[in-house]
Amino acid sequence: MASTQTSNTSSSESAKRITLRDIGKELGVSHSTVSLALNDHPRISQATRDRVKKAAKKMGYSPDPMLAALASYRRNQQTKPITASLAWINAWPEAEDLRAHHEFDHYWKGAYEAAKQFGYRLEEFRLDGKFTPQRLHQILSTRGIRGILLPPHRHQPDWQDFPWENYSVVRFGRTLHAPSCHVVTSDQVSNTILAFVAMHKRGYQRIGFVAPEAELRRNGIIFELGFMGGQRMVPDAPKLPPLLLPRSKSTGERRQALVQWIEEHKPDAIFTSLTDLPQMLQEKGYRVPEDIALAATTILDTPIDSGINQHPEEIGRVAFLTLNSMINEGSRGIPKIYREILVEGSWVNGTSLPPKGESAAR
Repeated sequence: MASTQTSNTSSSESAKRITLRDIGKELGVSHSTVSLALNDHPRISQATRDRVKKAAKKMGYSPDPMLAALASYRRNQQTKPITASLAWINAWPEAEDLRAHHEFDHYWKGAYEAAKQFGYRLEEFRLDGKFTPQRLHQILSTRGIRGILLPPHRHQPDWQDFPWENYSVVRFGRTLHAPSCHVVTSDQVSNTILAFVAMHKRGYQRIGFVAPEAELRRNGIIFELGFMGGQRMVPDAPKLPPLLLPRSKSTGERRQALVQWIEEHKPDAIFTSLTDLPQMLQEKGYRVPEDIALAATTILDTPIDSGINQHPEEIGRVAFLTLNSMINEGSRGIPKIYREILVEGSWVNGTSLPPKGESAAR
């Protein structure tokens, strides 16, 4: 009997479902116009989009999950023709320096390919003395571009009075302090714990962590928290303090601080984000990996081949999917509730951190 009631209830709800055609009939427009308006397509005027959304809400419209799944399946079977663009804003002093970082270039590639599957073209826009935020907004607005991806930046751009409220925006990483939009980045705490445990499993006991102090400040001491978590995961390993090198010190002073830390704490392996650490160690007479083995927070953009693959193309893909969802929902401007989406990395074995016995035998 209960089964019959459930079936009847389901049939009743199905019969009452408001469709796109119902909304179109109410407003005197086609169902395809309603669909495009609900998805914030730039081909539909803002006034029409607002009118359709208001009517849909008033009539109690909600998407059919089965039809949405079918539409998603069809999308995945073929690449859609390019119908709109998204903006990737590059405010680096030297534009080419951004994607010279392999990690950031993979962000671009992941986002670009994912966008193409949904009928978008990802385009890079410069922001500099000649190309102001006001000019950028004018161009984006004229072209009907409503989605923005913000890659990492070394310095904070001067956004002036750029109208973020007109755009759906997603940031990569934590380097940008503004705008306070949703973020997609690597799970640096989880990755650091993973690295510490993997290094310990390969026979290393005295595991240290070395990074620029400024980098930890930008990332909210995320790596350091992960390192402390890794130490707790392996309670029998000695707990070496991390070495944070301030950029205010000269190169010679930083290298001397490194030597003093090594002499005091005698690490047999170091987890690091410093790309020049192998060179610094070599100049001070330490062999890698015979004397000190190394693993990197990311195996890209570094001569260290052991460490974490942060899966940057997946980060790029997830950033686009997040942006696409926001565009479809009509979510724009600075969110009241901030989201941070983390992509987990994986450990990669390499020659810079062989099993402990192998490095000693060299």
